[in-house]
Amino acid sequence: MSVPGITVERDRETGVAVVTLDRAAKHNAITLEMARGLSAVWRGFRYEDEIRAIVVTGAGGRAFCTGVDRSAEVPQPSSPYTIDDPLLTIGPKANDLWKPVVAAVEGMACGGAFYLLGEAEFLVAGEDATFFDPHTTYGMVSAFETVHMAQRMPFGEVARMALMGGAERISARRAHETGLVSELTPPGGALAAALAAAGVIAGHPTEAVQGTVRALWSVREAARAQALAHAPHLVALGNLPPDRQAELFDGRSTGHRVR
Repeated sequence: MSVPGITVERDRETGVAVVTLDRAAKHNAITLEMARGLSAVWRGFRYEDEIRAIVVTGAGGRAFCTGVDRSAEVPQPSSPYTIDDPLLTIGPKANDLWKPVVAAVEGMACGGAFYLLGEAEFLVAGEDATFFDPHTTYGMVSAFETVHMAQRMPFGEVARMALMGGAERISARRAHETGLVSELTPPGGALAAALAAAGVIAGHPTEAVQGTVRALWSVREAARAQALAHAPHLVALGNLPPDRQAELFDGRSTGHRVR
């Protein structure tokens, strides 16, 4: 299956596949078609026994992903108790895939990118990568993103990132210090390092690896599922109307602080 904006490469000799968000000109923002395609890609990997580990990355080096494409129109139900979120199933765990996934991050990773990063086993990042969550800046609740990142970062760090919005970015070095990133590389080196790690993992007996992945996720699964269940209501009740969001987005300041 070919989906515009997604490239999948398989190395059947090493057992490693690479899933690339391939919209470099748009900072790898995810279209609705890409969101559906990612879900299909992850579900498809469940049936490819020769693929034993996967790397997910973004094309171009300027961004891993900047979330959902703002031009995407997503009709919403009128009930405040539910919300249609096209990114809910873009990650491997949401699609019942328990093969290990390593994220290779270069450049910006923000907002909706956290749906993917939150469901990877670990992150490798180039030293010039930055992480931030602009939701509050634009009158939007950071709910799903914050839940995903709260599984990977100290509470104070994820709270600061979410509440500061677009005014502050976390450097790759700070992300490494706080545990979000497991390995730092020189700029441009994240993919090679992630492939090397994935290759080692793919060389181990697959049943043991997948069992370990499942055990790791079971540690926090109940709390994570409960938190994610609250997210649609918080978003539906707390988001500004789309026209007000657009006003804030169009009038945004480009100034930000990296720490």
